[in-house]
Formats: sequence, structure tokens, C-alpha cells
Amino acid sequence: QFSNHINQSSISIASSNPRGHRISVVFRSTRNMIDENESSENCDIEEAADQTDDRFDTSVLLPSKTNSVTPLPDRQTTNAALDALLHASARPSPCNVFGLGPLVLSDIPISIKNNKDRGVILGIDEAGRGPVLGPMTYAAAFWKPDAAKSIPAGFHDSKQLTPEKRAALFKEIKSSDCIGFVLRVLHASEISRNMLRRVPYNLNAMSHDAAIQMIWAVLDAGVKIDTCYVDTVGVAESYKKNLERVFEGHDIEFIVEKKADAKYAPCSAASVVAKEARDLLIANWKWTETSNYQPRDGSNYGSGYPSDPKAAKWLDNNCNVDPPFGFPDFVRFSWGPAKAAMQEDNDSTNSSRRNPKNSGLVIKWEADEEEDGDESGRKQSSLHSFMVAKKEENPKKRGHLAELKSNKRLGIFNELGLSKVTAFVESV
Repeated sequence: QFSNHINQSSISIASSNPRGHRISVVFRSTRNMIDENESSENCDIEEAADQTDDRFDTSVLLPSKTNSVTPLPDRQTTNAALDALLHASARPSPCNVFGLGPLVLSDIPISIKNNKDRGVILGIDEAGRGPVLGPMTYAAAFWKPDAAKSIPAGFHDSKQLTPEKRAALFKEIKSSDCIGFVLRVLHASEISRNMLRRVPYNLNAMSHDAAIQMIWAVLDAGVKIDTCYVDTVGVAESYKKNLERVFEGHDIEFIVEKKADAKYAPCSAASVVAKEARDLLIANWKWTETSNYQPRDGSNYGSGYPSDPKAAKWLDNNCNVDPPFGFPDFVRFSWGPAKAAMQEDNDSTNSSRRNPKNSGLVIKWEADEEEDGDESGRKQSSLHSFMVAKKEENPKKRGHLAELKSNKRLGIFNELGLSKVTAFVESV
């Protein structure tokens, strides 16, 4: 969706298939094209460096129709993938501008591989639904019911754990030979372009689809799921019925409840993975706007929640610093505080509050300049009128095509060399 300000790094049109995967077509903004010629040499050098180091190639973590995410081969590779994604903040292209964000499916524990007849118990939880800054993370954790004695003690809703305790549990999960897990990252840019569509794809729908994607990833890896515990988003009963419909025939018992992460160990483990992953992404964020880009106040944005004074101050200081684009892609443009900051900065008459050089660019589209007609008073032609001749209500009126010939045409048609359709010819 287009708004009065260009305030997003990309615009996408997407559809969904039965598995909840999203297929996006993107119209890239000029932000990602700026200085491409000047920076191409630097990019080549950086790419060459990436090819020679041992860093995990995070592009394999992007799910698509042609590239389904498969389990990583072993725990060492799993941890290398997490390190690249969370510590090196290696965001695989092209998820910065369109498509789904990364999905990590760990190696499948030997105890699960060797006993495929019995299913696992699996829990799902998220972190970062509310922030105006940074990604939202979804996670799943799973293990065999008879492996309970080998599962680390102390799991609880990760939001209630101290950072030190949560980090220690995350470390235990990563080193456990009984626990498998999935991590899905929804970056701010993905959230923004989904919610800013003409028909918004809201956060609840994204959350449901993320959960569905993770469950499919586990099932496609050959893992049978007996019970799936989900910390609900929205109405629990409706969410449960939707999951039962999507996974009909897989004999999965779904338990969807509020505060499930405080009741069921698999949900608690998923909560730890999601919260720790988001915190690491925020702490190690790498800016992608330009090679030398640094926002005002640097990374002093706190938790990213609108109620955090540090986040509010950072958002205010970085509003419209780069006028055509509003904010870096670390910001969720679709969030109320971001929209309000853009509008307030643009509308403010207080010179101490508003810097004219930093105010947003107001865009007027050619098709909207004269909604009711052009300067001569005639109505502007609709796209439909280029294809179908309108029936005359009054025989005395001149033909519709003749009227079109005298109307002012949109400049885009001339630029593309497009002519009006005057007749349809059936090919032999």
C-alpha cells in the first residue's frame, strides 16, 4: 500500500498456499538502489570475503517454493547457523526487501530418529510482538516424552526469567542431544510490508502462519508429532480449530491456551529460544541502509518497545533523517508510534521540533491529482475503459472511444509506449 509518505523499503503483493507459505512479488524502492554503482566494487569485495571465511551461509535458511528448509545435519552446524544469524546478524538477501525471513530447523536428535513410531511433544511460543523496533521471533521446541529426565530443569515463561538464567537455559538447549528446535525470524521490514498492503496481512495472521510453517518443517523432516502446545494468539478455540483443519490426518493433539509457556515445558523451552534469539538480534544488529550508515544515538534503543524511553527517544531522533525513507528498516513502519512520529514531524509548526530538511516527502500520484476529472472538466479514463468500450446510453452521444481520444492520457502510458485498445483480434 502506498501512503502519503514513502516510508517503507519495499512494497509487496503476496498470496498464500495451503501450507501457509507466502509468495511475494516486490516493487523495490529506490533506497535499495541508491549508490549501487558506487558501492558495487565494495560489495564484490565483501562477497569475496564472505566466500573465503567459515561463516554459515544463511541464504539456505530462507524458505521458498523451490527451497524448502531441511534439518541441519548436526548440532555443530546448527550452532554455526545460529551464530551467523544471531551474533553476526547475517540477514540473508533478499529477505530485507521481500519474501519470508529465515527459518532454522535444528538437526533432528538421534533419540527421535531411532524411534519414529512414537511421536514427540512440541511447544510453540513467540517474542517481540509489541516492539516498534526490531524483529519478532517465533520458536518451537520438541523432544520424546520419555526423554523428560534428560531435559534441563527450570523451564518457565522466559519473560519471567532473569537474563542470566535464560541465557544459561538457551545454552543447554543448544547443546542437548535430546531437544530439537525451530526458529522463525520475522524482521521489521517483513512485518511492515505485510501490514501496509492494501488489504493488511495482520500480525495475528503472520503469527499463525509462522507456527504453521514451523510445524510443517518438523513434519517434513519425518518427525511424528503427538501433542503440540501453543501459546495462543487471538481466540484460543478458533486458533485450535484452524490448526486441526490445516493438519488434518496427522493425528496431532493441539492444546492452545493462554500462558501455555508457563504451563508446559516444550512451550517454555520455545519461549527461551524465541526471547534469547530476539535479544541477540537486537544487541548485534547490523545496518543495511548503506555501507557506512549509522543512526543517531547508534544502538541506544533499549528494548524496542514504545513504552521504553530509550526506544521512544531513538525513534524521535531518527525520524526523517533520510527524508525519502523515513526510518531505517529496523523500524516497523506499520506501528502506530512510527506513523505518528512521521506525521507529527511533518505537520509540526514548531521550528525547534521540526527540521524542514528532515520532514517527509509528500507524494501526489498522477492518477489522484484530479479525482473527478482533468483541468478541462472531463473525467479521467479508468483502466477498464482502455479495454472495454462503454455502451452508449444516449445514441446522440459520441462513441466512448472517440471521447477517450480527446481525454488527457496518463504519462506512464506514453512513457511505456502503450496504445489504447481499439479492437480485439482473435488469433488463428
